[in-house]
This record gives sequence, C-alpha cells and structure tokens, in this order.
Amino acid sequence: MWIDTHCHLDAHEFGTESLDVARRAGEAGVSMIVIPAVERGNFDTVRQMAASAPNASYALGIHPIYVPNATEDDLLALRAAVEGAMADPNFVAIGEIGLDFFIPMLCEPAMREKQEHFLREQLRIARDMGLPVLMHVRRSQDQVLKHVRQIRPAGGIAHAFNGSFQQAQVYIDLGFKLGFGGAMTFTRALQIRRLAATLPLASIVLETDAPDISPAWIHPGRNSPEQLPAIGAVLAELRALPVDEVRAATCANALAALPRLPLR
Repeated sequence: MWIDTHCHLDAHEFGTESLDVARRAGEAGVSMIVIPAVERGNFDTVRQMAASAPNASYALGIHPIYVPNATEDDLLALRAAVEGAMADPNFVAIGEIGLDFFIPMLCEPAMREKQEHFLREQLRIARDMGLPVLMHVRRSQDQVLKHVRQIRPAGGIAHAFNGSFQQAQVYIDLGFKLGFGGAMTFTRALQIRRLAATLPLASIVLETDAPDISPAWIHPGRNSPEQLPAIGAVLAELRALPVDEVRAATCANALAALPRLPLR
C-alpha cells in the first residue's frame, strides 16, 4: 500500500467530500493519509477526521503562515493538546511547523523573529514528548536546520523538499526523511527531479500536500490523496525502478519517520 505523509484533507477545497476522498484514496491503494493541523482552530477538526476515516491519522502544530495571528496561549494550548493526544493511536507527530520566507509579509524582521520563536517552542514540545515533526521549509532550509540542530526532535519529515544536495544530507544526518510529491511530476522541475532520482531511496517519503501541489496531469486542479500512486509511479520512473519496489521502500521510510503511524 501507499502512505501519503502530508495531506490537508480538512481544507475548505474539499468541502463536505473529505471522507469520500479518503475512501476513494483507500480504494486506490493509499493505506494511510497523515493530516497535519495548521492552527489551534483546527486541532479538533483533524483529530475528528482521523477518527472518522479508517485510513487517516493526524499531527498537531501551528503552521508558519498562521503565526502572524497566533498567540502564546496557542502554544500553551498546543502543548496541552499534544499531551492529551499521546493516548490517541491516530496521533503521529507535531506539524505542520517550520519557517516560510517566501511570502513577503512573513519576511519582515518582526515576523521572521516571531516565526522562529514559534518554531523553537514547537520543536521543544516535540523533543519533550519524543515526537517527530512535519517541517515546512519553504525558502528557509538553512534557518530551519539551525534550529533543528539546537533543539533536536525525534526526526521527522522535511515536507516538499526543494533544497540542495548538501542540505538534503544534513536533514538525513539529523534523522529526517525528505517529502516529494506533485512537483516532481513536472519535466521543468529539474532540481526536484534530480533530487528525487539520486538521493538515497531510504531517505524519501511520498506526499500530496493536497489540495495543493497538484501533479502535472491535473494542474492547476485540486490535488487529492488519490493521486499518490501515480505520483509514486513517476518516482519509480525517475529512478528506473519497479513501482512495487518504490512503494515498499517509501512506505517503510514513512513508518521509520513516523513510528506512531497505525498499521492498517
């Protein structure tokens, strides 16, 4: 089976279809979908969705894009929610957390500082609870690595990785897997395709980031976890490997990155 390590199944783009989408993904061979939270307001939503879909699990965190409106109380609420979720077999990680230096407003000095504060506090929660992290690293690879080196969580995934080979190796050395998805299906995405083709297969996990980062064949339409097997087939093609070998390896890698993933 396939594992989608990053899918915002609760996003408004899915409307009331989320559980149907999860069901269809399961029928397509996707045995597990990880749904990261993005803010305090959707902690309960992702938890309930994972409880309702037999092939879903969830993570809790505050996404850097939501940091501008977040407060210290939200960090306290996150820690409390994580402590409460440790007994939930569907709870797998802290996420989505990280840094985003692509959106201009988030690059302003005060907002960069706030983002880094929220990242460090969430890394501390992950470290204290022995949990992996789902890491947002857009235009911020080196800065994220700086904080991860200082506050060492129990590994995790660098989501939508698009850095250098050197940065990839540092993440791998720190116990991280690297997430690849729809972006590598575009022939013009030369760097991502080189990374996907040549990094150790043992370091790669698959993801959709649905409803975003749709693969070439449906772009710019809504992405879906149903697309993961076809995305995995592209990875197999790039690496000149049998699809079954890539499927088995990426699933094993996901289980290594997220040891709490329920086996179903």
